[in-house]
Amino acid sequence: MEVNEQAWESLNSGTSQLFGRPATGKIAVKVVNYPGDKVMKVFAVN
Repeated sequence: MEVNEQAWESLNSGTSQLFGRPATGKIAVKVVNYPGDKVMKVFAVN
């Protein structure tokens, strides 16, 4: 499998990319740390 380095670099950041407001009015944010621990929270967006 070949990885597009430019695409990967755009994702490897502490800042989210811009996206439109979802029809549901909610977003889910999932954080995964280096050892693989995960947490996810759902937020309402206005």
